[in-house]
Amino acid sequence: MTNAKTTGKSGRVFLLDEIRGLAIICMVVYHTMYDLKYIFGVDVPIFFEGWFDIIRDIFAGMFIFISGAVCRFSRSNLKRGVQCFFLGMIITFVTPFFSEGFVWFGILHFLGISMMLFGLGEKLFDLLPPLAGLLIFGALFVLTWNIPRLTADQLGNITAYGFFGIKNVFEWELPAAAYNEALFPLGLHSPKFGSSDYFPLMPWFFLFAAGSYFGVWAKENALPKFFYQKHLGWLCAVGQHTIWIYMLHQPVVFGICSIIFR
Repeated sequence: MTNAKTTGKSGRVFLLDEIRGLAIICMVVYHTMYDLKYIFGVDVPIFFEGWFDIIRDIFAGMFIFISGAVCRFSRSNLKRGVQCFFLGMIITFVTPFFSEGFVWFGILHFLGISMMLFGLGEKLFDLLPPLAGLLIFGALFVLTWNIPRLTADQLGNITAYGFFGIKNVFEWELPAAAYNEALFPLGLHSPKFGSSDYFPLMPWFFLFAAGSYFGVWAKENALPKFFYQKHLGWLCAVGQHTIWIYMLHQPVVFGICSIIFR
């Protein structure tokens, strides 16, 4: 791959910052509603509607895809990954003090591991042309989407394990033996596993990897000009500080809700 071209004077692709800013704002809204429902007992009917979960996954997916793209601009993805995973472990340690749940493998854990995997294997990723990499890893994301999704009856008994494939097209159901307590980072969690925030490597790492190939085009100025132009300065600024917004928004939201509802 050639990196002969680079981005403009700022070295940033502002539209990606703006989309990432919108995604983190949506995450804050989602976590606020989660806190209201599960910590403060406030009825939020919309929280349980199926379409709301779809919107949540779309914005989380956008955030992960762009995170993969910006890895192409990093000098050390391995270092960034270690730092991000460490912040995720802080979340794991602190969460039980504010709620009854744990965050075993949330978005920060996932991003940290993904950055490290990309940093260690970047030369291997570079063997694929950008378009081929985008299509291959995009397809793997779709095909592994249902692997961590177990089906249970009203009593909580597992009736079907996850599968590789596309629902109602072709499905290869994984055996129960493939799911183990220790494999939850991969998405192969046991029936008893629970995490307040959960982004397993399958399927999400494949979306992250697909984004890294899009990042090649972004870094080489191969995208349309409007990607490199700033449209909403405040949203762009939000997108450039997502890690700190993610770390700090929960204490702020919890504090405000405590004042209002307790």
